[in-house]
Amino acid sequence: MTTTLIRNAAAIMTGGGANEAARLAGPDIRIEGQGIQAIGALRPQPGETVIDATDCVVYPAWVNTHHHLFQTLLKGDPAGIDASLTPWLAATPYRYRASFDEKRFRLAARIGMIELIRSGCTTIADHNYVYYPDMPFDSSAILFEEAQKLGVRFVLLRGGATRTRQLEAELPSAMRPETLDAYIADLERLASTFHDASPRAMRRVVAAPTTVLYSISPAEMRAIADAARKLGLRLHSHLSETVSYQDGAHAMHRMSPVEFCGEHGWLGDDVWYAHLVKLDEPEIAMLASTGTGIAHCPQSNGRLGSGIAPVRELSDAGVPVSIGVDGAASNEAADMISEVHMAWLAQRARRGMAAQPAYRGGRFEGGAEAASVEEVVHWGTAGGARVLGLEGIGRIAVGAAADIAVYRLDDPRYFGLHDVAIGPVASGGRPALAALFCAGECIVRDDVLPGVDLAALRREAALEVRAMMAESNRSAATRS
Repeated sequence: MTTTLIRNAAAIMTGGGANEAARLAGPDIRIEGQGIQAIGALRPQPGETVIDATDCVVYPAWVNTHHHLFQTLLKGDPAGIDASLTPWLAATPYRYRASFDEKRFRLAARIGMIELIRSGCTTIADHNYVYYPDMPFDSSAILFEEAQKLGVRFVLLRGGATRTRQLEAELPSAMRPETLDAYIADLERLASTFHDASPRAMRRVVAAPTTVLYSISPAEMRAIADAARKLGLRLHSHLSETVSYQDGAHAMHRMSPVEFCGEHGWLGDDVWYAHLVKLDEPEIAMLASTGTGIAHCPQSNGRLGSGIAPVRELSDAGVPVSIGVDGAASNEAADMISEVHMAWLAQRARRGMAAQPAYRGGRFEGGAEAASVEEVVHWGTAGGARVLGLEGIGRIAVGAAADIAVYRLDDPRYFGLHDVAIGPVASGGRPALAALFCAGECIVRDDVLPGVDLAALRREAALEVRAMMAESNRSAATRS
């Protein structure tokens, strides 16, 4: 069996949580087959591939637990750039959704995956909701195909809706809802074709109606949850991203969003939600007691003005925490390095906002203790593996899958660090990859993805964006 030696790393982050070692001295890591075979002071073996990690830091490869890859071609749309969630939905993703044919969908998915890979991410969970009756292409298959080409793990969060909000109802046929029977039938098809239940799976399928509060009925929530669990699939959706979720749940059901989900079978250790920005204490307790997780998306929540999720409180209560980049249409830098950098800062800022002067009863000055770099690394790696049910990944440990990012800190933003291990999270930016491994395969070497022409992708993206804008302008002119 072929082996690879990552040699002489300056620092190794493990992804370990509060009760595990967050760092290892190493300085060497041996990969054998798809897994990590040894860690320590190791000698090269005859014929072994050696990766020189001198002055580099090693992290577990990131696990992104919530994305909308099709939105990669919707970055910086002027109509939605200063809008909060609900008007932004109408202004950007719903307005352009009908513009995505097979070619554009595939291009967006490929560029989005490459953006993530270049940040050191090898597990991508995409909440795809581009589904409608009589679609001329299979968006699910395209996503799995593009992930396989790039050599990364892919989790399809199969979105969709059986009913629409008014803002969707006036839009083109691509917004038409599915039937419950069609949704469940496709879930069964996807599970039989792509789903692998093993702890190091390269392919997974999850039942993920776009938002359980608005996209499906309460009865359908139970039906989908029952069908998914019979198939051995996990559950995912958006929840409590803004106050509109609180208002909607109260107006329609006279309960909080989390209570509503609990009433209809959508809490449990096989469930996680994106966002969870607006929560009260009883909701946090319910999430914790049921093991329901969060995909924390701090950059999108900041960009849309939604707020900062109470991740410190959630983590302290025992809620499984992971990191997601959300869609590029509400996060113009949809990569994991910028996301974890924001997560580190935002929890500190949230805690600091609660500070009061002593004469008003204040007891602390700021919130710098609210999240450590080691904790953020855990959320973005092992934490993500936990909510996805991929317990064999997300850690640097003997026996774990060899999903490993080796970062070069050769950009000036990393010069002068007293602790180089924290550089990728604390300094942000994009540290170059000396190497990136997924399931033991080196998919990036010397910051290059084999077979990927970034200049050609940039030109193709620019052409498609100009065409989509022109189509949108013509459509607006016709309506007026």
